[in-house]
Amino acid sequence: MCRLKDRTLLAFVRSLHRRSQHRPRFLPRVRGQGIAFAIAAVHSLHVAAAPDVQPANAAGALGLYPATDFRLTTGACEDCSAIRQARWYFRNEPIAVPLPGLPMSAFDKGIRAFDDVDRWSRARASGAGLDYPALVWTGAPDIVRGARLAVDGKLLVTDNGSIPFRPVAKIPLNRSYYDASSIEFFNQRPLTVRGFTDDSFVGRVIWPEDFRLGGRAPAMQTLPAGTSASEGIRSLMRAEPQGGARSPYATSTLWQRDGAPSEWAGRPVLALMVNGAQGDDDEALGGHFAIVTGRVQPDGRISDWLVNNFYSLDVESEKGILAAPVPLDSYIADLNSGQGWYRPSYMLVAILRDDRGPILVQSALNRVYNQFWRHQLVYYHPDQNCASISIDTLRALGWDVPHRGPSNRWLAWLAFPFVAIKELSFVKAKAAFDYLRTDQTRLLPAAALEEAFGSLLSLGNGGSARGDGALAQMLAQDLDALVFVRFPQFPSSRKFGDAPAVTVFEYRTRVPDPEHAQIVPVPPRPFPDELRDSDLLPPPRHFSDYAMLVWVLLTVVGLPLLVWRLWRRWRARRDAATP
Repeated sequence: MCRLKDRTLLAFVRSLHRRSQHRPRFLPRVRGQGIAFAIAAVHSLHVAAAPDVQPANAAGALGLYPATDFRLTTGACEDCSAIRQARWYFRNEPIAVPLPGLPMSAFDKGIRAFDDVDRWSRARASGAGLDYPALVWTGAPDIVRGARLAVDGKLLVTDNGSIPFRPVAKIPLNRSYYDASSIEFFNQRPLTVRGFTDDSFVGRVIWPEDFRLGGRAPAMQTLPAGTSASEGIRSLMRAEPQGGARSPYATSTLWQRDGAPSEWAGRPVLALMVNGAQGDDDEALGGHFAIVTGRVQPDGRISDWLVNNFYSLDVESEKGILAAPVPLDSYIADLNSGQGWYRPSYMLVAILRDDRGPILVQSALNRVYNQFWRHQLVYYHPDQNCASISIDTLRALGWDVPHRGPSNRWLAWLAFPFVAIKELSFVKAKAAFDYLRTDQTRLLPAAALEEAFGSLLSLGNGGSARGDGALAQMLAQDLDALVFVRFPQFPSSRKFGDAPAVTVFEYRTRVPDPEHAQIVPVPPRPFPDELRDSDLLPPPRHFSDYAMLVWVLLTVVGLPLLVWRLWRRWRARRDAATP
């Protein structure tokens, strides 16, 4: 669910739960940081003067794509192939856009996002190549690899000397930040740093290079005996105190096909990322979900894998997050928006023998982004969130990740009038209904990961079944191993997080009373009317629309009818009693 917004619903669920227990950015933000962007003459002069500072697209990869296939710019570019809505969101942000002539992901007009994916995937030729995204949010134009942070945090030390260093400024809405404990953590290991060159190298992303997968399979991890796949992966997320927030980075092999090679360099991957519960935001205890694609590099590097992050476009994130494909190091370690500064994270990595599955998924997600940026697909916390958008894409491609079912259908019907009366708001009542009525794999990131893990084990052990779609068949044939990766939370002034809640009821038990709840208010980001295309379909109806209709009819028609019948009965009895 990424973030559970309805506090009245939580109060209602908590009361029932107790009874059942017998009581027991930078840029738009960068505008004030001096980067509103001269990636031209000044930038090239600084790079030339510092040989360890390289353009972010000079070498390496962006997921499945060669980084050299992109050029660096901002969304303000006039000659980009990205749709105008995407350019508007990233108008002040550093991005990478594909070079001219490369195959670009498109979208069909007048159709809903996942119907578009379904129709496109069915018509797609077997063996079709990789479509390029409209843009990749790189976060910064420059990169330094193999650096060490000096003890005082003011220098990046490389083989060629030292580079003056300072971190990018904190976004005003961000309530905590990089501090002395962060410096102590980072100066113990080699680093890759993304940033921009000014009077010093201004770091936006600080990535520990010892966070890698390795060219060979890590040690096998045996799941607890007698547990289901869902329980097994849940136990791994909770094996360490606070979900591993303070524990070392760790990798383990959970399953490997008999006879599959243990040398993984160059292998394509399809990964599922779940970020844990935040320690200082009681709306963010359910975690966050994203799909990752890339290849295992010869040195085991994973920082250049591409994370497909969906986040509400209609609010200004307190972390500066924007919805886009983003390099994994930026997704985890951006000093403001990086998930690693807020909570522990977990990644289930499918090691594949062929790249057709990741190519299909990434190309489809590129189409979904186009529909998302132009608001054909609108973020809605209960059922169009980071988990549901990701899982719906996989299902549209033919991997039917098992459904877990709603949290509680009957409770949803009871919650509607309770919240409507308490809050005097149909909007909040509808959200409460939808939270409880939405399938849990589309609401809760941890539930989505658990069901996906069980499905992957089944596909790897037994192959695809009759009726499985294209993506499921690819995974069944190509899957060689499953790897679990745990990322700790980076030390900072922020409170440490924990493993994500896996049910709405567990979520409720973690949230304190309303007067003690920590909520981060965020301002809206209205979508300009002039960016709305004429072909946009109206949003689909939610389950709560029908619930509201039923309750309104009961209230407007049913209650007066009941009162009238009671009055008639009372009057008949009175008349009968009168001599």
